[in-house]
Amino acid sequence: MELDGSSVSVEQVSVLGLVNFGHFTSMRVEGRAGVRGLSLHLDRLTQDCRSVFDVDLDPEYVRGLVRHALQDSDDVVVVRVTVFDPTLELGKPGADAEPHVLVTKRKAPQTPLAPLSLQSAAYARDLPKVKHVGLFGALYQRRDAQRNGYDDVLFTTAEGTVTEAATSNVAFIDAAGQLVWPQADVLPGTTMRLVNQARDEDVVAQPITLAQVPEFIGAVVTNAAVGVRVVGRIDDTRWPIEHEIVDIIRKQYEAIPPERI
Repeated sequence: MELDGSSVSVEQVSVLGLVNFGHFTSMRVEGRAGVRGLSLHLDRLTQDCRSVFDVDLDPEYVRGLVRHALQDSDDVVVVRVTVFDPTLELGKPGADAEPHVLVTKRKAPQTPLAPLSLQSAAYARDLPKVKHVGLFGALYQRRDAQRNGYDDVLFTTAEGTVTEAATSNVAFIDAAGQLVWPQADVLPGTTMRLVNQARDEDVVAQPITLAQVPEFIGAVVTNAAVGVRVVGRIDDTRWPIEHEIVDIIRKQYEAIPPERI
């Protein structure tokens, strides 16, 4: 854990828990090879910094901090870059901000992971276009799903229109083998964007309701830590855990060359 390239004090990092105001991105680092979609992650950080703090963030500065934290390691890890102001007060979030950059890392999960089961829940994240640190609501919904025997949660609007999973985008596969993304107010995920770039077909997005879910022949979730993961179940709808189209999508994504940090 490093803050602006140096060790972190408890006082500096405690504001993340006590004030809980900031934004982040998480990326899978494939050792020295780098990160798929690194430029997209850096773009996200700069855009979100303007949205959250009204401050311009230097992407090359962030890149250097990530490189410093990794120390030219061969390990495959998930790096999280969190942008926050350690001096921000709970009662004065409108003060001029001086964002700092916290870089943390953890061991990356081995992929592909087992098929995912999702419980639907009517819920919308605050400011869904921003990848912010306000995760209580999403984690509460994930906890409820897991206590009911599912792996994770699938968010919908109050009217039952599918949006996203707790920390992933979701897409469905129609009878023609086309990948269909929900047309909804969701976080524009980096992995989602890379999958769309890798596939030799038009990007399709349309409103999808829970009632329409059984009409599809499969589903996937995407995020940077695990790439493309097959969905085996949403509520009472089940799909085969082995899926040729999902294998193709995953291989297309994994064929994208990482960008050197």
